Amino acid sequence: MILCNFYRNVFILFIYLFFFISSFISSRLRHIPQSCSMNTNDYYGGTTILAAEFDGGVVLGADTRTSCRTYVSNRTADKLTRITDHIYCCRSGSAAQTQTLAESVGSSLCGFQNVSNASCLVRDAAVQFRNKIYSTRKLLLASIIVAGWDRALGGQVYTVPISGLLVPERYAMAGSGSSYIQGFMAAHFKPGLNQEDAVDVVKRAIRLAIRQDCSSGGVIRIGIITADGMSTSIYPKEDPDMHDKCTDSDLKIFGNDTFET
Repeated sequence: MILCNFYRNVFILFIYLFFFISSFISSRLRHIPQSCSMNTNDYYGGTTILAAEFDGGVVLGADTRTSCRTYVSNRTADKLTRITDHIYCCRSGSAAQTQTLAESVGSSLCGFQNVSNASCLVRDAAVQFRNKIYSTRKLLLASIIVAGWDRALGGQVYTVPISGLLVPERYAMAGSGSSYIQGFMAAHFKPGLNQEDAVDVVKRAIRLAIRQDCSSGGVIRIGIITADGMSTSIYPKEDPDMHDKCTDSDLKIFGNDTFET
């Protein structure tokens, strides 16, 4: 009888210890940071993407840094993703999710072109992005700028933010660095710019965003889409000639030290 009571007490003690240890471990695991988890509000990333229309096409620009908190996972990322030969998108948000999203839309439009034997409209691609982002807006972290050229309307720019809204724009920007260049683009972009001037404005805007936003960096990737297709170029983030092209108002906004090389 005494032996039975002893084993019963040991068993009860073991049960109490088990629940105590389990509770302790669970409480400690809650405080372990989940790196860039999409199920929490702890996502930290950054980028600068920009697209603008000009007379005869569109120009796209982006930095090349992919980061998560203070860790730079890729400093040469290509954020200008091909959808068709004349339609590209600029990606911001979760790199993996936006890459998968762009591949899905590109595959869908490729199948449409093969069946219909006709080129897709830029708006077709933008609508596809809008539908996919809106339907998964609670899970997806993606903001897309769709830009391209078609025979119907020429050069076009559409922005699709994380809410799934579709908005046609003369120029559009997104990412953490975009907040630093809103005023710059409003002051320097004019409808009907030629290709050279549009590229210059976009390049200067991306460069300024890189200097001000610690989550944007790397080099500047520029893409130009016209009736002939897409051409790309890369520029360094420092340009000795940039100071000469900026006005006094630019220097007051960003500070004289911004343009030192």
